[in-house]
Amino acid sequence: MPGSAAAAIAPLPSPTPAASDPVVASPTALCDPPCGQGAGAHPARLAAFLPARLRALLPSRSPVNGRRLRFALTLLPLVLLAVWAAVDWRTVHEGAVRLASADLRWLLAGVFFTALCSVASACVRQGAVPERLPPGQLLATQFAAGAAGHALPGNIGAHAVVLRFLRRRGIPLSRATSSLALYSAVKPVAKTLVILAFVVAFPGTLRLTALLPKGETLALVGAITGVSLAAVVTLITTVRPLRRPLIGGLRTALTDTRVVHSRPVRALALWGGAAAFPLCQGAVLASVGSSLGLQVSWTQMLFAYLVASTAAGAVPAPGGLGPMDAALVFTLVAFGAPATLATTTVIGYRVLTVWLPLLPGTLVLSALVRAKVL
Repeated sequence: MPGSAAAAIAPLPSPTPAASDPVVASPTALCDPPCGQGAGAHPARLAAFLPARLRALLPSRSPVNGRRLRFALTLLPLVLLAVWAAVDWRTVHEGAVRLASADLRWLLAGVFFTALCSVASACVRQGAVPERLPPGQLLATQFAAGAAGHALPGNIGAHAVVLRFLRRRGIPLSRATSSLALYSAVKPVAKTLVILAFVVAFPGTLRLTALLPKGETLALVGAITGVSLAAVVTLITTVRPLRRPLIGGLRTALTDTRVVHSRPVRALALWGGAAAFPLCQGAVLASVGSSLGLQVSWTQMLFAYLVASTAAGAVPAPGGLGPMDAALVFTLVAFGAPATLATTTVIGYRVLTVWLPLLPGTLVLSALVRAKVL
């Protein structure tokens, strides 16, 4: 019976899957790349084998939704700009009217120093990371970050834009965050060194006694500083979930700080840009004052900005608006400027440093989002 034995050991034919039974489909159809190469099932192909009701519950990943989200992110800065303009329109109008009678040459000098502020900030950003960043994209990002920084207090908007830029350049989140911390720590230290240099170089011109706070104000500032430090120390020592990430972030920041300062070019960009930024801002104020005929020397106006920005930095206002303006008017009046002319100078300074670059900065921010740089 040889034929019967051969028929008994022949392999059975594989069953043909029914069209209505998705479970018996080929297993390799679920994998991308094919099974056996270490890859898992592809979600999009798995969804094809689910019933129609379950597929309807899955989130859609169509390119149309991605384009809509990108379009919304592009328009968001313009919407915020329109809202802010509607709220603070009186200040812009008064500043433009008063600046119409100013000397145009000094105003153009103020515009030049305003542009240099973005260059100085870009130098600090580059000096805070060991990797080399593309100069053009870095400058454009910093210009856009200047517009975003006026929307939220504490310069949070600018930090968010720069953090997104660093992440898109492939820098890990921990190191990108540590670079922001280094940027924020170096700027006040450099400004303090510049103030000390002014005090040493011009001791008789600055009228320090008129700028020193009274006893009650000094005691209030000291109390607020002490309470803030005590709260931070208590929070770190008592809340364990915060201790580990803070210590890890501090180690990363110290490592990157050592790497940055081991390279002279990075260290020069970091500290030179941090020292140049407040001087450029003060030069904008001095240019506006000179265009209006303010009888205060450039040294005094530069020092007025340094002192006022340091005093107003403790108040978390968007872009320093409000406390910064009041401090600038106070310091200019302390140096002998009439109150009306000092107020006009501060309004002109705000127009050049905030409102003039705000619209182009917002457009650049939208363009960077569309170009996927951010």
